[in-house]
Amino acid sequence: MSAVSVVNHLNTGEIVARFLQAQGVRLAFGVISIHNMPILDAFHRLGQIRFVPARGEAGAANMADAAARVSGTLGVVVTSTGTGSGNAAGALVEAMTAGTPLLHLTGQIDSQWIDKNWGFIHEHPDQLGMLRAVGKGAFRIHSPEEAWDVLKRATELALTPPCGPVSVEISIDVQQAFLGVNQPPAFANTAQEAPVLIAPKSPNAEKIQQLAAYFKCSQRPMLWLGGGARGAGAAVQRLVDLGIGVVTSVQGRGVIAEDHPATLAAFNLQRASSALYQRCDAFLIVGSRMRSNETMKYKLALPRRRWRIDANPAVESQAYECELFIEADAGLALNALADELQGWRADGGWHAEISAAKLAAQAQVDASLGAYVQLKDALNRVVRNVLQGQCIWARDITLSNTMWGNRSLVLRHPRAGVHALGGGIGQGLQMGIGAAVSAEAYKQFRPAAGIKTAQAAIKTIVLAGDGGFMLNVGELACAAQERADILVILMNDGGYGVIKNIQDVDYGSRHCYVDLHTPDFALLCASMGVKHFKSTEPAQIEAQLKTALQGRGPTVLEVDMKAWGPFNEKFAGPQRKL
Repeated sequence: MSAVSVVNHLNTGEIVARFLQAQGVRLAFGVISIHNMPILDAFHRLGQIRFVPARGEAGAANMADAAARVSGTLGVVVTSTGTGSGNAAGALVEAMTAGTPLLHLTGQIDSQWIDKNWGFIHEHPDQLGMLRAVGKGAFRIHSPEEAWDVLKRATELALTPPCGPVSVEISIDVQQAFLGVNQPPAFANTAQEAPVLIAPKSPNAEKIQQLAAYFKCSQRPMLWLGGGARGAGAAVQRLVDLGIGVVTSVQGRGVIAEDHPATLAAFNLQRASSALYQRCDAFLIVGSRMRSNETMKYKLALPRRRWRIDANPAVESQAYECELFIEADAGLALNALADELQGWRADGGWHAEISAAKLAAQAQVDASLGAYVQLKDALNRVVRNVLQGQCIWARDITLSNTMWGNRSLVLRHPRAGVHALGGGIGQGLQMGIGAAVSAEAYKQFRPAAGIKTAQAAIKTIVLAGDGGFMLNVGELACAAQERADILVILMNDGGYGVIKNIQDVDYGSRHCYVDLHTPDFALLCASMGVKHFKSTEPAQIEAQLKTALQGRGPTVLEVDMKAWGPFNEKFAGPQRKL
């Protein structure tokens, strides 16, 4: 068969599939509909991309987001048009907040009826406008001839820092259309075309030298690492070896192992951490926006001398003023800084001070937890001894996560932590599914330094509350169907615990609209073929965790919080004081 005849047997749906294959995509999520069937049919026929059928578009987009975060690759979600596309909007906001490179492929009604606003079934009168508002950009493919180039532009935008979700809209008739007879034969080889690669931004050499000069005048320097530094672990380690300390945002966890004595980990807001900042004489912020909830609305007292490295020039004037800003890739910039600092060392006791501060910060957190410190401690022991230090830790916005989940489980890998960064509830379960399936599909989640693991797969542990869990409980069926290797620790207090605490503090303890009817989770899980355990005794939790982690597939371990009792302290929203 000639090259021309091969080309002319490709419709736009297959061009989309071949483009994704050329990018190295092995995994996509979505909901099949009449408006995306040509794309999904091509996935099925070509057999190179695993498609995970979620129960809703919001769940699918959250799964794709988490899959991209864990694998460090492009996430892909496929939705229907109109309402289906709109269902994904909230999850796209989360991906935008987290800086996740995500390609959203959405259908559209027949092209002759688009933008007429005649009430055509499945129509959204301004779908592109909606999608532009919740992501980095939105494109429309008008013909199979332009499909590859549009997809390439959209992918380049998604992968260019600051990364984010980009949508591509394709009418159903365009998806079904075949390439014209005059299409150049060279297109037949586009499946072998090199994937889209974005060259990292190199730092300005003079600015690196200036930054190094500042550091050489310091004795107790520190790095604040955000999500933009997740690929800079080797460079960070070089600086740590010179005696520099580390603290991270929640998104930057695990860039170096959180049990290393040089790091405060994500204990960035405790009293001991604040006292340590005042002893620090050089503070470099790398790949972090210094978000409001991690800086007490930008009032956290940080060291006076501050500098910043970020691939996004827009952050230069945000949150905290800095003496020097370097627009660059974190890994390139920190390696260049390490080169300039060879022969210099920080104060020999600085890491010991950091380690002591971390212990004090953890003690402050533990004191607030009551009986739940036993869950936290047991989970750390089980992850260390049973999972050999390897797991993915996915969390929903729930009371337990805010109080300890965001910082107290030790992570040893920069892509081991996945959480709802934008603060939306009900995203943890599907993020856990996406993370688990991604770790299996891409095999890119490697053991941390010094760990030898014989495990066949990485276990994903999800921390969720009953309210958020019920918001997308249908995705438990997706987890069962896909045999996603997740353990859901379901913290069940029968309501919205954080909101109730805020009502106690700010609204005269008027508890309105926060008590929730919840199902019998044992029966719910049984109906879906999901293992279920229930904890009513803190003393038994470690044994239950070990049992729940055995085998493959989804498991729910429900913690009856009414039986366990209250926390020692009430958390009532983002931290207001130290």
